[in-house]
Amino acid sequence: MSHIAVAIDGPSGAGKSTLARMTAKHFGFIYVDTGALYRTVGLYVLRSGADPKDADAVTALLPKINVELGYDSEGVQRMYLNGEDVSGDIRLPEVSMAASDVSAIPSVRAFLLDTQRSLAERYDVIMDGRDIGTVVLPNARLKIFLTASAMERARRRFRELREKGVETDFDTVLRDIELRDRNDSSRPIAPLRPAEDAVIVDTTEHGLNESFEIIRDIIEVRR
Repeated sequence: MSHIAVAIDGPSGAGKSTLARMTAKHFGFIYVDTGALYRTVGLYVLRSGADPKDADAVTALLPKINVELGYDSEGVQRMYLNGEDVSGDIRLPEVSMAASDVSAIPSVRAFLLDTQRSLAERYDVIMDGRDIGTVVLPNARLKIFLTASAMERARRRFRELREKGVETDFDTVLRDIELRDRNDSSRPIAPLRPAEDAVIVDTTEHGLNESFEIIRDIIEVRR
């Protein structure tokens, strides 16, 4: 029997990871945060001292990178870079920007594509990212494009970073959100956009639980 794949795409800070994780737990699916894969590559590039926008330099580093995806006892995804758990480090703002840069490099996308598709072949998955419904899993049973206003997404990200003890200010977070939106939407390779058959869900006016219920109900109907 074929497995069920749900693709959730959307811009940075839209709540994809949190909502996809909640929904996967509800349905007993595997949750795959593909953005974390690119963040892990971006972290390695930063640590190496290379420019994340330098395609040749980044491509040369790929053979040295071993990215693994695991889950803890509560089913939360953990990311491992050459055996090191970097799940916390990859959430820093500078790593977020590096992830956006390296994700525009074709060799990086090819490097991670097989990993993403193989998970969907082996499990029922909810996979979130920026090109899941358009490129990674174009035949997914359900595609959702999750979004919210830039201002609301910046508020959420700012609150998240402060709770983690990261010192920043709201204006900086908003600028980073807007810059990443431009980078992700304008890149020539797999730009951020809804799939033609995606269901658009705008969470600007919805809290976490209400947004979860919307997505849960959409999946229930499609199943």
